[in-house]
Amino acid sequence: MTEAEPHVLYEKRDGIAYVTLNRPDKRNAFSPEMLVRLCDIWKDVAEDRDVRVALVTGAGDQAFSSGGDMGTTIPLMMRTREPVGEWEQRFAADRKQLYRAILRGADFFKPVVVAINGHALAGGAEFVLATDIRVMSSEATIGVTEVRRGLIAGGGSLVRLARQVPWAMAMELALVGEPVSAQAALAMGLINRVVPPGQVMTVAEELARKISLGAPVALAKSKEAMVRSNGLPFDEAFAIEAQCTKDNAATDDAKEGPRAFMQKRPPIFTGR
Repeated sequence: MTEAEPHVLYEKRDGIAYVTLNRPDKRNAFSPEMLVRLCDIWKDVAEDRDVRVALVTGAGDQAFSSGGDMGTTIPLMMRTREPVGEWEQRFAADRKQLYRAILRGADFFKPVVVAINGHALAGGAEFVLATDIRVMSSEATIGVTEVRRGLIAGGGSLVRLARQVPWAMAMELALVGEPVSAQAALAMGLINRVVPPGQVMTVAEELARKISLGAPVALAKSKEAMVRSNGLPFDEAFAIEAQCTKDNAATDDAKEGPRAFMQKRPPIFTGR
């Protein structure tokens, strides 16, 4: 990567938004520029009707992300450093961009697939926990390591962990702060696939393409129902599911799908 390259690469093809953390020489640590750019990207993903799924990865093969940059982002968050330059000033003007960048409390429900090409640590692990489908290199590790730096995993992990893996596993990850192997992460249900390093992006992209075959609103409403109903009593959860079903039934795509099936042709979904 040269100095002129952005800290996040972004492109859209065939209904998939490709997002690449692009600081391989810094283990893809979250810089102020990266976080500000990610916030702008997620806004675009949410608003673009043609985007059905996002696919996130890190540049290089050493790290998905090592979390917040200890020389810039963390001091800015702790207010122990004055912002220098455009990106730091933009970040310091709204420090909550850190949370929006890694999808803590995201207000859109398009599916997000992650290709964990290398180690995912601290904020990098928190970013992974905010995604929906996770493909991980057999050589990578994942760890919520903040306690070993005198910090806590406040980017969503302390809420998400116990909803995604058994309680004892969640507590071990959060309190021991030691990275676990891809195989261990798979065994506890934290990720979906473990593949050889050279196949991570290929497998993740295949899953993203399969997701993109679905109708955009049906995809988003399916995720919304699952996210919003998580942990609620059945009657409240079913009410959310029913509303999402009703919202989707009102779309043109909900009519196009069955019609295309009866006509023995691929459906043409428009997101409307």
